[in-house]
Amino acid sequence: MAAACLEDPSLERHFKGHRDAVTSVDFSLNKKQLASGSMDSCLMIWSMRPQMRAYRFVGHKDAVMCVQFSPSGHLVASGSRDKTVRLWIPSVKGESTVFKAHTATVRSVHFSSDGQSLVTASDDKTVKVWTVHRQKFLFSLSQHINWVRCAKFSPDGRLIVSASDDKTVKLWDKTSRECIHSFCEHGGFVNHVDFHPSGTCIAAAGTDNTVKVWDVRMNRLLQHYQVHSAVVNSLSFHPSGNYLVTASNDSTLKILDLLEGRLLYTLHGHQGPATCVAFSRTGDLFASGGSDEQVMVWKTNFDAADYGDVLKTQKSGASVDGTHHSLQSEMDCGVHLKKTKTQDPGRNHQQQEEETIANTLEHIVGQLDVLTQTVSILEQRLTLTEDKLKECLENQQKIIQNKVN
Repeated sequence: MAAACLEDPSLERHFKGHRDAVTSVDFSLNKKQLASGSMDSCLMIWSMRPQMRAYRFVGHKDAVMCVQFSPSGHLVASGSRDKTVRLWIPSVKGESTVFKAHTATVRSVHFSSDGQSLVTASDDKTVKVWTVHRQKFLFSLSQHINWVRCAKFSPDGRLIVSASDDKTVKLWDKTSRECIHSFCEHGGFVNHVDFHPSGTCIAAAGTDNTVKVWDVRMNRLLQHYQVHSAVVNSLSFHPSGNYLVTASNDSTLKILDLLEGRLLYTLHGHQGPATCVAFSRTGDLFASGGSDEQVMVWKTNFDAADYGDVLKTQKSGASVDGTHHSLQSEMDCGVHLKKTKTQDPGRNHQQQEEETIANTLEHIVGQLDVLTQTVSILEQRLTLTEDKLKECLENQQKIIQNKVN
C-alpha cells in the first residue's frame, strides 16, 4: 500500500447565525448535522448538506453553555446558565424535554457511549448523573470546592472525569461513586477535560495556557504542552487517538501530534478567542466556535495514514474471536483505520444497504482497533517490566559494590 500524503487542514465552510459567542460544537454520528450552543440562549442545528436550512432552537432562558449529540444522533442535550438541561429532537419541530439539573449554571453535558446515561457539571460545584430515559436523577459527585467546568464518561462508561476551578481534575468510579484520584498539577483553573479514545489517558486544558495528558492507570503525567499564548478553552481527541486539537483565547486552533509529542499545525480562522472545538466521530472533519459568533468546519486531511504499515509495526498476530466484546469495554479505540466513503454524494438510492455495509466495515475496523490497542498495551507493559528489571539489577550492583568497599 502506498503511503498516503498528509495535507494541511483546510477550512471547509463557516456558519453564521448565532448572535453572540459560540460556546460549544458537536457533530452527529453520521456527520449530517452539527450542533452549536451560544451565549445568545439558542441552540443551532446546521445541516452539513449544501443548501439545507439550519434550525434555531429556542427554549433556554439564558446562555447555552454546552451541547452534545447522543451516540445514535437522535437526541441533542444542552446545558444552560438557566440551570436546566434540555433534550432536543434535532428535527424541524425541535421538540424538547426540560429538567432543572442544578442550582447554578450547567457548564457541561455528556452522554455515556451506550446512550443510556447523561453526566452534567455545574457552578454549584457538583457533577450529577441522570438516566436519559425520563431524566431520572441517579447520583451526585460533590468533592470539588469550586465551579465544575466539564465532566465526561470514559469510553467504557466505568469512569467519570471532571475538571474544576479548584485547579483539580478528578477521576471517579461510576459504580462505587468514589473519587479514585485527584490530579493537582494545574497552575490555573481547568476549563476542559476529555478521555483518550482508548480510555487509558485524559487530556486537560487550563487557564495557565497548558494542555496536559495524564495516564489514568498509573496516575502520572505523560505529556505537557505549552503551545498557546493564552487560556486554553477546549480540546478534542482525534478518534485514532494520535492527535489532539485545542482552542484558545489566543484565537488559534492547534493540532498536536501525540505520538511525536509535538505541535503539528496552528490554524488561524477566528477573530478573537476560539472557544470550542470538536472532531467528528470519524475524524475526517472538526468544527470550532468562537467569540466572533462563527462556527467553522475544517477538513482534517492529516489523518490519512498508511494502515498497512501501521498494522505491520504493531505486529498484530492476534485473531478476532469471541473475546472481542469483553475487550471492547476495556479499550474502545486503537489506531483507527481511515474509513473510506462507500457512497457517491449524487446517489441516494441503495443508501440503507450502503449504510449496513459501512456499519459492518466500521465494526470490523473497531475489532482491529481493539487488537492493535491490546498489542500496544502489552508492548507498554513489557517496557515497564524491562525498566523494573533494569532497576533491580542496578540496585544489586550497588549492594555488591558497597559490600566490596
